[in-house]
Amino acid sequence: MKKTVATITAGEKITVLTAYDYTTARLLDESGIDVLLVGDSLGMVMLGYKDTLSVTVEDMLHHTKAVARGTQSALILADMPFMSYQADVSEAVRNAGRLVGQGGANAVKLEGGAEISPQVRAITNAGIPVMGHIGLTPQTVNALGGFKVQGKTLETARKLVTDAKALEDAGAFAVLLECVPAMIAKYIADSLAIPTIGIGSGKYTAGQVLVIHDIAGLYREFTPKFVRRYADAGEEIKNAAKQYIKDVRSGEFPAGEHTFAVPEDVLLQITGGHA
Repeated sequence: MKKTVATITAGEKITVLTAYDYTTARLLDESGIDVLLVGDSLGMVMLGYKDTLSVTVEDMLHHTKAVARGTQSALILADMPFMSYQADVSEAVRNAGRLVGQGGANAVKLEGGAEISPQVRAITNAGIPVMGHIGLTPQTVNALGGFKVQGKTLETARKLVTDAKALEDAGAFAVLLECVPAMIAKYIADSLAIPTIGIGSGKYTAGQVLVIHDIAGLYREFTPKFVRRYADAGEEIKNAAKQYIKDVRSGEFPAGEHTFAVPEDVLLQITGGHA
């Protein structure tokens, strides 16, 4: 059965992984994952940007469509990219509607706290589920002064609590907490009626999210402290490519089982008996 906002928030710990293409989405969907996040992290791990700020709505639509084609049961959550919702409430609703109507997403995720509550309220009023995202918000990395843990001071911790409650009041079905100290994340989780999803925020949240390229060892440029690597697919791919190169150059590939035969009479006629 297709998972929904209601079903994923009603039971066990919520599991979330990113997906950006049909093949990965299909594999992760078959694994039983609850939510596939088409994250704007695709700008870094798929498109080679230095951050997420260059990702466009068209980029998100392209990748969300691919993930939707590979998904049967997981809930598809699409990031709203930088400046697709911050400036104007009506534009936020239109762009969210495109990700759902054209892209096939089941919900959208917005970075920010109380300052974007009007957008969250308007999008949810339009019938689109919204997940909030506070703490380390990569789209505002320049304002934050880099990729830093958030909520380590009394002032910033209080702001996180205020922002989480503002998102809940605006109608968000969940709040993602990124790089928040574990006990602050626990306090926020205990303070809300809606679930929290953690990334680098400890074990007390209702669910966890990681980037598939990080847990599979595919993205080598940087591995955050909070990532556990479950495979080294990057090394496996390199080894496979090296073996392929060796086999082609040595003549071991393609072998007989990789080739197609032609009837003898056809061969004789085409070659004039000189095959």
